[in-house]
Amino acid sequence: MNPLPGAGGGAGAGAPAGAQYDPNDPNIKRLNAMMESCFGKAAISGVMGFGMGGLFGMFMASMSYDTPFHTPGAPGAAPQPITSLPLRQQLKVGFKDMGSRSYSTAKNFGLVGLMFAGIECGIEGYRAKNDMFNGTAAGCLTGGILARSGGPTAVAGGCAAFAAFSAAIDAWLRQPKDED
Repeated sequence: MNPLPGAGGGAGAGAPAGAQYDPNDPNIKRLNAMMESCFGKAAISGVMGFGMGGLFGMFMASMSYDTPFHTPGAPGAAPQPITSLPLRQQLKVGFKDMGSRSYSTAKNFGLVGLMFAGIECGIEGYRAKNDMFNGTAAGCLTGGILARSGGPTAVAGGCAAFAAFSAAIDAWLRQPKDED
């Protein structure tokens, strides 16, 4: 059985304590091949975005209960304050709302991650360069595609906002590291 890469393996695992991993290991080769393909990068980014969005949505939903609010009732019915419900019903309403918000945010983050990583990888493969333009262009295309239902002004705004954010993150990630 292969130990996890970089885990050290413990006593008797067959890997020396200082060895990171064997680059000829078939599992490592498979992971590297997947991360070198645009489909693999996009899929992993989508899955990671879905997970991160789920956690973020759960956190944001839990923060919305710090003030009294009204429970969503039947359309046209008078809303009922949640504080007037029994504790069990309050928890049921809260967890149901938290789950739906978390799932909604997870889908959105997953879609953004999938689109951005796929577009950036496609641009990088087409240009055969790895520079800041790839992320900026991918941000512009992703923002524009996501805002397409809002009309041309929304597309331009989405493009500009995503491109600026992508350029800022890319510039920050590409700056030299300080050695202390």
